[in-house]
Amino acid sequence: MTKKIVVPGEKITSDDKFLPGEGTMKQGKDIKALRFGLYEENGRLVKVIPLSGIFMPRRGNVVIGKVMDITFNGWIIDIDAPYQSFLPLSECPRYVNKRDLQDYLDIGDMVVAKISGVKSKGVDLSVLSRGLGKIESGITIRTNSNKVPRIIGKEGSMINLIKKETNTEITVGQNGIIWLKGDNIEDELFAKKAILFVSEKSFVEGLTEKVEEFLKKNKPKKISKK
Repeated sequence: MTKKIVVPGEKITSDDKFLPGEGTMKQGKDIKALRFGLYEENGRLVKVIPLSGIFMPRRGNVVIGKVMDITFNGWIIDIDAPYQSFLPLSECPRYVNKRDLQDYLDIGDMVVAKISGVKSKGVDLSVLSRGLGKIESGITIRTNSNKVPRIIGKEGSMINLIKKETNTEITVGQNGIIWLKGDNIEDELFAKKAILFVSEKSFVEGLTEKVEEFLKKNKPKKISKK
């Protein structure tokens, strides 16, 4: 697999064995970049993963957001998207009295949710699946949503490495908000440092090896063991 930084309009390849993927276009014999980002060549497919920009919600995305308001039948959630997001009462896993919605989720609470639909006027959310719902403990951090693929890694390799070495449970929202939960604050802060390192170095080749080195060098002496 080949990776490098490209800018819009830059020629990636003229080899006709390759096919244009996301973030690229075919122009004559050339495949060119449509945006600034990290060019990946995987088999015959080439694509550009953006390194900046806003989060564009898609159905099925797991996101993390903050409760901004409560209506008579649900909650308005900020997920750092261009559209307003709404979690209806019907998409909660248990009975909630309409007069006491704040007992389930109150203004300021953070919540892990799944996007159940994207409409012209907003985004619909759900917390019916396992692992979704109110965040009760741990810490949340923010990064650019376009860095998420690098933070997760191929088939989850990068995030699983960080989980293992920091003994921390990590939920990565596709909107760039990440929830870290460890046995203590030291583990959580170590995981935070590792994720921010990946985010800052997302354009670097051989990133996995650099992260492994970072984790080994910066690991706290008394990190918890499970």
